[in-house]
Amino acid sequence: MYYMPKRNMKMPMTDALKAAIAESGLPYLRLEQETGVLRQSLMKFMAGETSLRLDIADKLAVYFGLEVTKRKGK
Repeated sequence: MYYMPKRNMKMPMTDALKAAIAESGLPYLRLEQETGVLRQSLMKFMAGETSLRLDIADKLAVYFGLEVTKRKGK
């Protein structure tokens, strides 16, 4: 199952990851099993208690089909 972001949806990577996780409705245990990201890390990230290391954010972005794009004019 992959999260397909809405077209032309632009937001910071952290917000996009949080939205993808929340909108997927998947239990943290299943995300842990499918991505290798510890559910404790996911819970703390979603609660705003911690940020994610870049390698972990990358795993989640790939899993949910998210891409980082450069803004025009910046």
